[in-house]
Amino acid sequence: MFPEEKIIKLCAKKHIKVGIMGGTFNPIHFGHLVTAEEALKQFCLDKVIFIPTGNPPHKTSGILAGPEDRYLMTVIATASNPDFFVSRIEIDREKTSYTIDTLKELKNIFSDRAGLYFITGADAILEILSWKEPREIMQYCSFIAATRPGYDIKKIEELKSKLDSFSTNSFKAQIYLMEIPALAISSTDIRNRIKSNRSIKYLLPESVSNYLLKHGLYK
Repeated sequence: MFPEEKIIKLCAKKHIKVGIMGGTFNPIHFGHLVTAEEALKQFCLDKVIFIPTGNPPHKTSGILAGPEDRYLMTVIATASNPDFFVSRIEIDREKTSYTIDTLKELKNIFSDRAGLYFITGADAILEILSWKEPREIMQYCSFIAATRPGYDIKKIEELKSKLDSFSTNSFKAQIYLMEIPALAISSTDIRNRIKSNRSIKYLLPESVSNYLLKHGLYK
């Protein structure tokens, strides 16, 4: 059973709140998992769906592992949490993966039975006006922007004002800030560590580390 089908069963009982955690997950690490867990608890989400990007529109610096490897690492990393699901919705899409296309597809699946909350980093949300169809995106979901302690939210507030300026009476851009622990972990750093034979212990789940080392990823 696909994760969307499992969530549809939950929707049959009540209207639910679903977090959408998109990314290349190249590889997935504890920073991603902590962000998803914090969003789940702080915003009382019912479930979080991790959606590994299939063919990302923006270039990724360094080596990009294959979509199946990134999907499997995400499945492995989230397997112990019953509130986390992993979707193939973008992995199985042959064309370029755009957020708006994914949101439309999820909206068709869930209809009005689920509210969608797109979880991303505060720096990423600042680039939303460069995304494909940003105005339409805002009609399909609310955004949860993860920040580190001490993050200057001035730019976020400016973005919200700019988005509100072209919003209509029928919808307003919803961007919620979420402070998370200061975990200085990045996929880029993990890839660089692997390439230079440095330790990646305690940066990502051991099961994910075992997988990528076994398959020779990022060498």
